[in-house]
Amino acid sequence: MPTRSSPIKYRPTVWDALIAAAIIALGLLAAVLFYTKNARGGSAIVTVSVAGEVAERAALSQFDGDHVYTGNGYTLTVSAHDGEIFVSHSDCGGQDCVHTGAISRIGQSIVCLPAQIVIRLESASPGDADVIVG
Repeated sequence: MPTRSSPIKYRPTVWDALIAAAIIALGLLAAVLFYTKNARGGSAIVTVSVAGEVAERAALSQFDGDHVYTGNGYTLTVSAHDGEIFVSHSDCGGQDCVHTGAISRIGQSIVCLPAQIVIRLESASPGDADVIVG
């Protein structure tokens, strides 16, 4: 019975390098498209919901300064400056909404569960969808 004295060696070819380069290029293209589509800008709409009801809806460019919302016995101060929104003060116990930090891109949100307040950034364009179901 014949036996091999050395194992089979597989070596990368030029085609392997081309396929790897194509995969890397597609990944970079996807990242660029994602970040340019979700870039900061005035095309975002700020929606603030209290207990599931929309309390305020405005363009991000017009939503500036401090806004106070009350829900479920708690008070939140939502601040907006330079295209970023953040919760600057909350009297709830966990302070998770304050520690969330600033949001500035479409699709991001801040949630305060004890106060039942949700701050979302949505697309102003009706053609842009966050999710496709089907």
